[in-house]
Amino acid sequence: QVQLVESGGGLVQAGDSLRLSCAASGRTIRTYTMAWFRQAPGKEREFVAALRWSGGNTYYPTYSDPVNGRFTISRDNGKNTLYLEMNSLTFEDTAVYYCASVASDSPWATGPSVTDENKYTYWGQGTQVTVSS
Repeated sequence: QVQLVESGGGLVQAGDSLRLSCAASGRTIRTYTMAWFRQAPGKEREFVAALRWSGGNTYYPTYSDPVNGRFTISRDNGKNTLYLEMNSLTFEDTAVYYCASVASDSPWATGPSVTDENKYTYWGQGTQVTVSS
């Protein structure tokens, strides 16, 4: 049974930074594409960032336009943990942030989009990030 547990959320001021963590259990994350999504109040869940595994030790990051240049996704395979470093936070970043993982340990094919939440099977419970303006 795969479990993903997010942590690191909180209340911060605009311009501050936060680092979210997603600890995985039940399997190693080394050979799986993983991502972060978020859901703001009254809005649909949206893609934030993904780390696509393409085989071996090669991972490619993808970011949504609103966070590109401010957020950094990374992983520590030894700790079986995915991270999201968030800098220059704004009020618009306020949301519940979710960690997600695909089910297959095959390298990500070039066709499917990593931004599609339907591609992810396992989800964490979410961690709240609130940015005061």
